Amino acid sequence: MLSTIAADFKIIFDRDPAARNWLEVLLCYPGLQAIVFHRVAHQLYKLRLPFIPRFISAIARFLTGIEIHPGAAIGKGFFIDHGMGVVIGETAIVGDDVLLYQGVTLGGTGKESGKRHPTVGNNVVVGAGAKVLGNIEIGSNVRIGAGSVVLRNVPSNCTVVGVPGRIIYRSGARVDPLEHGSLPDSEAEVIRALVDRIEALEQQLERVQQQQAEQDSVVMSLPAAASCQMRDKAIQQFLDGAGI
Repeated sequence: MLSTIAADFKIIFDRDPAARNWLEVLLCYPGLQAIVFHRVAHQLYKLRLPFIPRFISAIARFLTGIEIHPGAAIGKGFFIDHGMGVVIGETAIVGDDVLLYQGVTLGGTGKESGKRHPTVGNNVVVGAGAKVLGNIEIGSNVRIGAGSVVLRNVPSNCTVVGVPGRIIYRSGARVDPLEHGSLPDSEAEVIRALVDRIEALEQQLERVQQQQAEQDSVVMSLPAAASCQMRDKAIQQFLDGAGI
């Protein structure tokens, strides 16, 4: 257990550029404090001691704002950055060198018994506020974007974003674990494609109407208000990211 805690301590200096010295990390990093509490509680939990493991978990939650059930199995080199609001369920399994940001939940989706929480592979990064729910498997080297909700299995070497989570990269270009701004805005891309499609259909309809008007000598054209123009300020701001 001591070697595992040492790995948890050392990984902070690799993952957090704000970590300056060992005393600051030891006393001021709630993520490290929470995982130390958990390591002790987990050992007692495996001995099937009643009450005490959960009480240690409750103390850790009170002191750090991080709730890790003593039954969760967590590998070495585990780092919670900032940490407030992180929740890890009883049957969760987390691999080595995993990085979680604040507000992450590794939770269940109901009251079913048995394995009901995620299994997370090695070298996984879960962005701030992301929710990984249910008895699903997250492969190694996966990146989950901030605010995503993941409800299905994710293969290794993938990047997932959105609600519900969608795979954006599969064994593709590498995204730096600390640069969440590099993740694509999938919602805006889809909306832009839909708007472009609407404009194309309107242009096609207008040509058909013009042809019909020439044949029938009747002017039939779309009202100006019905046309979806990209110049509209509200739409443009939304597509540029202000509405997402």
